Amino acid sequence: MLLRTTCAAALALLLPLSVSAAPSRCDQILKKIGNQLADVNCFESTDLTTTNPATTPLDNSIAGLPLFAFTPTTDRGVIAPVASSRPPITIAVPGIQIQARIASDPTGEARFLLRLPDSWNGRLVVAGASGTRSEFNGDFVWSDYVVQKGYAYASQNKGVLNLQLSSASDPLACRLNPSSGVFVRFYDNEANQPFTRWAQFIVLAAQIATDGVKAAYGPPPRYTYAVGTSNGGYQVRRALETGKNLFDGGVDWEGTFVDEHAPNLLTDLPAAILNFPDYVASGRSPTSTAAKNIMAAGYPPDIVTATSSLWTTNSNSFWEVTQCQWQKRLDPAYNTYGSGPGNYNYVQRLSYSDVGDEMAAFATSGDIQAPLITVAGTMDSLLPIDHHARAYARKVAAAQDDGKDNGNDDGNDGKGKKQPAYRLYEVQNGNHVDSNQALFPSLELITPHAQKAFDLMVNFVENKVALPPDQCIPRGGAIAAAPTQPGHCATQFVGP
Repeated sequence: MLLRTTCAAALALLLPLSVSAAPSRCDQILKKIGNQLADVNCFESTDLTTTNPATTPLDNSIAGLPLFAFTPTTDRGVIAPVASSRPPITIAVPGIQIQARIASDPTGEARFLLRLPDSWNGRLVVAGASGTRSEFNGDFVWSDYVVQKGYAYASQNKGVLNLQLSSASDPLACRLNPSSGVFVRFYDNEANQPFTRWAQFIVLAAQIATDGVKAAYGPPPRYTYAVGTSNGGYQVRRALETGKNLFDGGVDWEGTFVDEHAPNLLTDLPAAILNFPDYVASGRSPTSTAAKNIMAAGYPPDIVTATSSLWTTNSNSFWEVTQCQWQKRLDPAYNTYGSGPGNYNYVQRLSYSDVGDEMAAFATSGDIQAPLITVAGTMDSLLPIDHHARAYARKVAAAQDDGKDNGNDDGNDGKGKKQPAYRLYEVQNGNHVDSNQALFPSLELITPHAQKAFDLMVNFVENKVALPPDQCIPRGGAIAAAPTQPGHCATQFVGP
């Protein structure tokens, strides 16, 4: 009897150990990533594409944050909200999704996203975020496209949350547009949020994502690519300039050009803001002095319809609020609404403020360490093509010493140094965001060209297939190995 009781007790001690659940895949991955992430939400997903509602969180879904600080559902539709402009989703992609804060960020705002498909192709894509958007900004145009091909996908928010409602009395507040009574305060303008952080966090995201990939699959990614749009395109450029040995190639779509010398956002936007009211008063006349002044600042011609115009859309959505955000970050002593956002004179302010040094601190150098493709629209009315995409192409050429785009990895600078390939593909009638095509049908979508450029980059890096030369992609056309319009587009706008 005693022996039977003793055996039963021993069995009872062993039983919990024998039936305890094995660590989940999330547990195993997070253990290997370690303390790099905080406030982690990791889950097994039946589908990592946006067909699954769980893939992109709802706006304002982080408890404790004010309204509009975290807006992932809105953010993913900013670039290409029209379903016809997005990549088709043809398969479900099961895998692991990780959403978290980056633990090392002292502001507590830096956020990270990682998607790990079960059918991994051995590669990693790291995305930038446009504007002040979240890590979910690229879900429609980048994530859906690459996870269906088996890429692991990572993204980040440049280390900063979006915005919150404010008032005109707030010295850091910006109104949404010239006729709006709504003021917002960008987290980007806080004292602890210099724009220099933007480059740091795409590089850090790549490093954390690489650890996540190794934790999930065993080996590190064979190839890592950077992609991004607008300010996210700027992040791609800086990633390839500064993230040595992390990235094998990249694609930037309408990347923001940053340079302490003209042109830059703070030299161009004031002219558009200042002259727009007179342009409207002229009946939107293309021959008015105001229209000529706006185009002299680099902007493409307006597209006028019976009810609106492309410049009006940009005035309502981008021009003043962007100028305000950058000016308050880089030159906070300027009296934005007292002196007027349209009267801001960057060259003059160089003598009165540190704006030049502030701009130089996060400027793009053009000294890319890996191949890069820029895709940009000729009708970009926020970042004019000659002052942004073409300006960066000129910067790359200058950084390569011989002043030429060598076109492949067998070029050199005259000193035996190989030059990473660089290409500029200009989309005739392409705009800054594809959403405007719904209002102005003569505009061309950029999404399919950016995705094609990504595939071309992969083929170049991995299979040594030559990249097509710089070119103007004609309306309704595609990137061509033998383009009919090599180099720049001859005009910014081609009518219907």
